[in-house]
Amino acid sequence: MGFKSIAAKWLARREMASVRSWAHDPHAAQERTFKYLRDVLIETDFGRDHGINQHTSIEQWRQKVPLRDYEGLKEYVERIKEGEIDVLWKGKPAYFCKTSGTTSGTKYIPMSEEGIKAQIKAARSALLAYIHETGNSRFTDGKMIFLQGSPVMQKLQGIDVGRLSGIVAHHVPSYLQRNRMPSWETNCIEDWEQKVDAIVEETMKEDLRLISGIPPWVQMYFERLIEKSGKTNIKEIFPNFSVFAHGGVNYAPYKATMERLIGGDVNTIETYPASEGFIAFQDSQKDEGLLLNLDAGIFYEFIPLTEVHDEHPHRLTLAEVVTGINYAIVLNTSSGLWGYLIGDTIKFTSTKPYRIQVTGRIKHFISAFGEHVIAEEVEKAMTRVTRSLQVEVAEFHVAPQVSPSEGLPFHEWFVESETELPESFASMLDEEMQQLNSYYKDLIQGKVLRPLKLTRVDAGAFKAYMASVGRLGGQNKLPRLANDRSVAERLLSV
Repeated sequence: MGFKSIAAKWLARREMASVRSWAHDPHAAQERTFKYLRDVLIETDFGRDHGINQHTSIEQWRQKVPLRDYEGLKEYVERIKEGEIDVLWKGKPAYFCKTSGTTSGTKYIPMSEEGIKAQIKAARSALLAYIHETGNSRFTDGKMIFLQGSPVMQKLQGIDVGRLSGIVAHHVPSYLQRNRMPSWETNCIEDWEQKVDAIVEETMKEDLRLISGIPPWVQMYFERLIEKSGKTNIKEIFPNFSVFAHGGVNYAPYKATMERLIGGDVNTIETYPASEGFIAFQDSQKDEGLLLNLDAGIFYEFIPLTEVHDEHPHRLTLAEVVTGINYAIVLNTSSGLWGYLIGDTIKFTSTKPYRIQVTGRIKHFISAFGEHVIAEEVEKAMTRVTRSLQVEVAEFHVAPQVSPSEGLPFHEWFVESETELPESFASMLDEEMQQLNSYYKDLIQGKVLRPLKLTRVDAGAFKAYMASVGRLGGQNKLPRLANDRSVAERLLSV
């Protein structure tokens, strides 16, 4: 066991004592965060515009600070981009996280010094929690690869602008720099296909022990490694590979394919980072869900998903939520986001401590006939069927067909699979969907919809689609479902 491995175990004990202190007293932690954010906000233009003062209570906050998405906050962001200070947070942001939005175009999410420190701390906590529980710290003595966006920054009014993963690359602790791959030069390659090939060349003969990234892009890396090396699986290439850290998408639909590529099971660490803040991380290999991060300078609010489009939805604090209900998550952050609807939906799996599952996106649903099918349901149905039939599906997307040339309308599932799918696949998938969504079941039984249609797409179709919309690789994620056929039509044309 090397020095880093020994030191990591010592650090893990200290870190978990800190995590337990806020995880076991969550309401006090949120109260402290609220007061801190409120007291800073008083000195900003946003705070003055909304009448925030040192006596503003949480209940008054709900009245004074309306819910917003990026469009609702954009006028303040534009003022920061023009050089103004003390607009949303004290001074000016350390960074703008550049993200792609479907309605807002390019979004510039402010990130303060406090914000970037919270991102790094949460990532460290996730790794140390794993070490503390499992005792496995050996991966710290070998190489670790982080598949991420380019760290090249642009400047805007003296503020660095880049993708979240690229920004984080500038803050990797010095004690990990020698272990970290790929090289800076390779990481700066913008074209994803070229970058993956360069990473394969650079890493193939290294002692990689931890691999981190979004599952579909790690899958591409694994496939290229196996093809280039001539080996059967990843464990033949990296015998000491023991930890896969991932986030961004639900891992369950990828699990079978990844285990085949890896050559068996491997421990995983799931995280929930976003440009707006590091929201949760896996603190246990045994317990379901991710630990809500209450040490990130974020005051959370939650809206029942059934009310998210209401004019005056209930805004719940952490003390008011219950398990098993889908909520839209609202952030108030130390980077200057206020009443901010991030767009994700979550469900609590536990309230002692508070653990969550990400269940989808507010805008990613199908309700063409009032069924309100969400990502959690289609992913769960697909996972159950592929496991039952022992088949692999590389990617899939679901869209409504409202006006078919003949017969009743239906949900169309676009599926990419390297192997033939059994004839029973579609019917089993439809049965699972009826079990998971009672509205969908009523529509099928009431002859408003006919059972789903399965449409096979060519190998590589989803990758080609992502490339066609400029979102190949990095932190970009494929929408699992949509309430229109915009993705579907493009899939069929690439």
